[in-house]
Amino acid sequence: MSKYFMGVDAGTHGVRVGITDDHGQFIAMHEVEHPTEYPVPGRAEQNAEHWWVGLKEALRDCLNEITEEQRKNIVSGCVCATSSTVVPVNEDINPLSPAILWMDNRAVDQADRINATKHPVLKYCGDADSPEWMIPKVLWIKENQKDIYNRSYKIIEQLDYLNYKLCGVLSSSICQATCKWNYVESEGGYQKDFMEAIGLEDYEEKMVTRVDKIGTYLGKISPEFAREFDLNPDMIIVQGGVDAHMAMFGLNVIVPNKIGVIMGTSFVHLCLAEEKKEYKGIWGPYDGAVIDKLWLLEGGQISAASVLDWYQNNFYQGDSYETIIRQAEEIPIGCDGLVALDFFQGNRTPYKTARAKGVYYGLKLTHTKAHLYRALLEAVAFGTANIIKNFDDQGYPVNTLIGCGGVTKNRLWMQIISDVTGKPIIVNKELQAGVLGCGVVAAASALYEGDFQKAADEMVHTDVKIEPNMENHKKYEKIFTKYLKLYENLAEMMEMDN
Repeated sequence: MSKYFMGVDAGTHGVRVGITDDHGQFIAMHEVEHPTEYPVPGRAEQNAEHWWVGLKEALRDCLNEITEEQRKNIVSGCVCATSSTVVPVNEDINPLSPAILWMDNRAVDQADRINATKHPVLKYCGDADSPEWMIPKVLWIKENQKDIYNRSYKIIEQLDYLNYKLCGVLSSSICQATCKWNYVESEGGYQKDFMEAIGLEDYEEKMVTRVDKIGTYLGKISPEFAREFDLNPDMIIVQGGVDAHMAMFGLNVIVPNKIGVIMGTSFVHLCLAEEKKEYKGIWGPYDGAVIDKLWLLEGGQISAASVLDWYQNNFYQGDSYETIIRQAEEIPIGCDGLVALDFFQGNRTPYKTARAKGVYYGLKLTHTKAHLYRALLEAVAFGTANIIKNFDDQGYPVNTLIGCGGVTKNRLWMQIISDVTGKPIIVNKELQAGVLGCGVVAAASALYEGDFQKAADEMVHTDVKIEPNMENHKKYEKIFTKYLKLYENLAEMMEMDN
């Protein structure tokens, strides 16, 4: 009898639920969107209760499409989520305030103070904490929302909240803890002297200090949840991780010398290494954050598809998506001298500054809205090229990108990224690698005795390979140099401008 697996991807725009078989074929998948509020520039918030409502609605839609037998044979599930999306909760794990979204950079000052300590633990995360991460955000809440902080039972992440709702267990994933919470397994976990130095001496009281590895059994689904959806009461929930990192399983990049690029609201560039090495401009090396005994390296662009969304919503209202792409295709490489910087929410790598800004340079009266649109496509491609250059320069050669996410549907953009970087891009059949990655982990735990590679080999399948046009690559090299110099010349001003 066939077995099925539930993957849940709690993303920036909504919660997606998919039911897959052991060959990676989804028999159902649905998404329910939730809103984001931007109360002031640089801040982004969500209502945590929307995540749970969305998960249940998306699951119900999935179950309505499958048979009773399939429903009863969903044996395991796994969740991935944005990170660090942080919410204070009471003892019933109900939110006390809006969740601070991953992209929110209100904790810039806290991150700066943390990094000024130059504590040795920072060597395990690229020498610096980001204001996007858990520790700066918890510190911000402590310093700026004292009443909420004092009333909170715990301050948790989106993943922790959904896992608790599913199975009643409050646990943090080693993925989040290592990448966003300054947890280092080989050094004994959390560093008490570091927490005291930054003003979080009470971290054991306010944070979830239970840490479980990806794929660890958390518990059976709650009886109430099983009854509500008429599911197998013995269905288990296993530990997941950060949405982008769980996509590594859905891309089958869980061995060294492969690099996966999650192309969505933000871009995340992920790979594994066998040995710990200090890298500049790269997050990590993270100790066993995804696969035991392997070091995770991470590059990223905070603003990617979100920049295009901003532009389309403000300047392309009324035009179809096909019209926008067609107009952009007609604009020559380099946009007739127009160059953009893609740092609309700061720069994650390689500059690691939340104060970087988006820029258009070279505007002329002859430029059209199509020029401005294509310049943003090229800017994000230049940002990816800059990250790959940083990997290459430090002895981690990148030969091929394996991409997933909504951006992969935009073949013009994909070709631009391939041309700018000079690298081929492989796109798998299933673009929703986060949901599939959760399915892979759930299947590995329930069917393959924890063998992630065996599950990925069975469930991940290649679709197309996009090859770079090397003549275009040569044209882009000069523009890429201008992109780098533009940031270099503006960097000091950006740091002064809050």
